[in-house]
Amino acid sequence: MSDVAAIESFVKQFKSLKTEIGKVIIGQDEVVTQILISIFSGGHSLLIGVPGLAKTLMVNTIAQALGLDFKRIQFTPDLMPSDILGSEILDEDRRFKFIKGPIFSNIILADEINRTPPKTQAALLEAMQERAVTVAGNHYKLNLPYFVLATQNPIEQEGTYPLPEAQLDRFMFAINLDYPTFDEEVQVVKSTTTDNNITVNALFSAQQIVDFQHLIRRIPVADNVIEYAVSLVGKTRPNGETAPELVEKFIDWGAGPRASQNLILAAKTHAAIQGKFSPDIENVQAVAYGILRHRIIKNYKAEAEGVSEEQIIRSLF
Repeated sequence: MSDVAAIESFVKQFKSLKTEIGKVIIGQDEVVTQILISIFSGGHSLLIGVPGLAKTLMVNTIAQALGLDFKRIQFTPDLMPSDILGSEILDEDRRFKFIKGPIFSNIILADEINRTPPKTQAALLEAMQERAVTVAGNHYKLNLPYFVLATQNPIEQEGTYPLPEAQLDRFMFAINLDYPTFDEEVQVVKSTTTDNNITVNALFSAQQIVDFQHLIRRIPVADNVIEYAVSLVGKTRPNGETAPELVEKFIDWGAGPRASQNLILAAKTHAAIQGKFSPDIENVQAVAYGILRHRIIKNYKAEAEGVSEEQIIRSLF
């Protein structure tokens, strides 16, 4: 199949996927789209929202519709790295045997990732970057495709360990979940307080998703679009040659080169789901909020004056 035909097939399957997920998840259309863009781009996502916004249900539904294995890890202050990665035990023959932890799955939901100490958060780092883990000196490859979808509660900060910048940078998207609209909430209440069981059909296989990821990487990008993405990221860095006044005033640290890579990858996927064969500047701008939001570090002036990341990113366009 040619790449042109493959993209046309991808558009159809993506629409069917959104419809399938929409059987269970009411509203949150933009959130679901961003999660799916990160999955087909081969990236991880951080979901930021208060409890009760169906973050776990959303990830579970997406995993079912994609036909992938799904494991949920509840991050708590006493969670140890071995609880995630697995550990070696002595079997009946007095030999060491490795028991795989929940990280050996296609989709990992790291629930409330900031509730666990840095040592355990770091256990995810190698898996997110290398798609492999090292336990007791042995290297284990993870099954592909592999995604970490982590959740964070933005309100309650007591007893939390903020994610280090190095780990935040590993997430392609940081996605904010808002409360549903009145009509959406009415629909949610109607659909969840009855005895109806909704079945979600698997529309993909693991291999199909890996094939689509390769297809996305083969999509050509014009030089001016790549230069636009790189200059957009460059503008987030205070003291840089192109940094606008708002950045100089309100930002301590800007985004690194991984942001530029992710902007182009996500723009390719964003273009592909619209049936376009190459991304343009509009596609880069469409994915820029989710990709830059967690990579720019505001200073105390921004906090004091209530300037949001979104306002700063919008000013860069």
